[in-house]
Amino acid sequence: MPRRPQVKLVQPRDLGPRDWGTEELIAEGSTYIAKKLTMKHGTAGGLQYHERKEESFLLVEGKALVEYDDGMGGLASLYLLPGMMVHVPPGAPHRVTALADCVFYEWSNPVFNDRVRVEAEYNEPESGGLPTTS
Repeated sequence: MPRRPQVKLVQPRDLGPRDWGTEELIAEGSTYIAKKLTMKHGTAGGLQYHERKEESFLLVEGKALVEYDDGMGGLASLYLLPGMMVHVPPGAPHRVTALADCVFYEWSNPVFNDRVRVEAEYNEPESGGLPTTS
């Protein structure tokens, strides 16, 4: 009988401190990762884009504001309620603000530390979130 790939038990892994809440890796395969994100009311991530990361996130608890490039150099806003999902392709500037305590599930290709902060391009103050990565 041919040797088959093995199933393995994996434990969720905390991805480090975040000023806006917690980021926990809950699944990791060769072509995908999944995370559980919790955001505290009133906090926000940075206005950023990813060079290689493509992500989708689902809000399961709370209320959030997603700001994104409107295609004309400004920012548009989208209010999220539980059950709403957003897709963010590589290169798309975006920022998430928690309008209540929030829980999200995020799926993406397995790319970590791929962040370019762009507040200055939109004349926005830099606050919250992680810095640009190299």
